[in-house]
Amino acid sequence: MLAAVEGSGVNRLLDKLPRRDRLRALGRCESVDLVLGATLCETGEPLRHVYFPVHGFISLVTKVGGHKPLELGLIGNEGMLGVTTVLGIDSAPQRAVVQGAGTALRMSKPQLALELRASPHLTRSLNGYLYGWLVQLSQNTACNRFHEVESRLARWLLMVHDRAEADHFHLTHEFLAGMLGVRRSAVTIAAGGLRRRRLIQYVRGEIRILDRAGLESISCECYEAIKSRCARAAA
Repeated sequence: MLAAVEGSGVNRLLDKLPRRDRLRALGRCESVDLVLGATLCETGEPLRHVYFPVHGFISLVTKVGGHKPLELGLIGNEGMLGVTTVLGIDSAPQRAVVQGAGTALRMSKPQLALELRASPHLTRSLNGYLYGWLVQLSQNTACNRFHEVESRLARWLLMVHDRAEADHFHLTHEFLAGMLGVRRSAVTIAAGGLRRRRLIQYVRGEIRILDRAGLESISCECYEAIKSRCARAAA
């Protein structure tokens, strides 16, 4: 099983471990599919597994009252779903939904506990990633409050592009409105602006990134702030 897991791709948190630690950690994992739309955990429910995405990405969302779920952050192959377990917390702080299909390495909580005791390198790596996740959460919260929809949409598309490993992905207006916490009409206007600048192509929910540098130029400063601070934490 180890050979199959190693051949399935790379999760950067595991990949940067010393070889001995990496092979032992991979031996505790199983490869699973990330199915689009699947809910991997619910807010407040016990976490039985952690996930290290290899391909695809996961959204962490929260819901208030009768409103649609609001996205708090994204997890791709740079991270892990369930990082709060390093704090000794048994329950999930947010709902986790697969927004980009792919694969992940799944490890049970007991196996993770064993690995954390055996590998100080993994413990340090997850502590750094937890800090990076708090950065993403706080920056996204401020961004949703203070920045214009078009620049927020550009930031979010850049974050998806970083994790999707492709220049195109399927994202409907309704889905984007939920992730950004705005009305569908606001997304239509913002996406139309990006399309007129020839930064993206958008047809029937299929988005293609045409000009990444252009997206970066109109994105709010939150994208670069998250990227740079998380990179420093992971170093």
